[in-house]
Amino acid sequence: MLVVLGNTEVSLIPRISMAGATPELTKLTPPADAEYLFYEKPRIIDAIPVTPEGHPTPAIITKATKELAGFPIMIVRGGTYLAPLVPHVHISSYVGKDFRKGKALLEAEEIINRATIFGKELNKLTLKELVIGESTPGGTTTAQAILWALGYGAKTSSASPCNPQSLKEKVILEGFERIGIKKGDLENKPLIALEEFGDPMMATVLGIAQGFERDVILAGGTQMLAVAALLKAMGEDLERFMIATTKWVINDKSSTFKETAKEIGVMYYYANLDFSKCRFKGLQDYERGYVKEGVGAGGATWLAMKRGFSERDVVKKVEELYEKLIY
Repeated sequence: MLVVLGNTEVSLIPRISMAGATPELTKLTPPADAEYLFYEKPRIIDAIPVTPEGHPTPAIITKATKELAGFPIMIVRGGTYLAPLVPHVHISSYVGKDFRKGKALLEAEEIINRATIFGKELNKLTLKELVIGESTPGGTTTAQAILWALGYGAKTSSASPCNPQSLKEKVILEGFERIGIKKGDLENKPLIALEEFGDPMMATVLGIAQGFERDVILAGGTQMLAVAALLKAMGEDLERFMIATTKWVINDKSSTFKETAKEIGVMYYYANLDFSKCRFKGLQDYERGYVKEGVGAGGATWLAMKRGFSERDVVKKVEELYEKLIY
């Protein structure tokens, strides 16, 4: 399993990202998520990333499955403010720009090319499939911008039960106005859509997925729909791709995950985790629409189940890890 880290200036727009206690702290979320997978707490900050309401990062699910099932995880820096303090593959340190003000990714092709080299090297290992997760604050907004530019009437999810959909749409339309386009105008120009509105995580996952020739599991929610849509627009056959997410994304009535997946033509799986009987409110609130997905949580659960563990086993392990954090 790979976890690709990315940052975009879009996460600094107030109220648009819940992947950090404040907009400024979203700069630290990707490296902190990565570090938490390997240590009891992140090194870059002295606490795990939380939403503004204090709900724990979905990295806690990925960490639980990793400790249960023992599968290998490799961190990939797609483009972040800071490098994680764990061993990782460096693709880029380029942070995505606020697409209302200018092009989001001036280095899109370079990032894709480097990531493709990495994907090709992974072909030399005896891997039947590759699971790719991500940590990218603000990424649901860049994802929706990409999907709209490519002609999909999608609504992406949010780490909050109050999805800031009207704010996302306002930001996206300001970006479209900057270059004088409307929905669907870049349907046959995926690279331009990525350069104008994407983020470095997307470019990195695209490159790895194009370089790696066997099955790819895109572990994430509505952000991975944008990756799938870009792959399709670039001529990839989506038969070897599947999105792995969580029931919280599937059940999110403020997003169009199922409809958009069908429109793109990509298969999906969802982890049916149930935190309703957990002892801790921070976890119970996942059932109320907080957090939902991230750091490859759905794909990591899928890997654990392939190794014989149940969803109930994963929930129990998540509770154990959370208890360590709060006491």
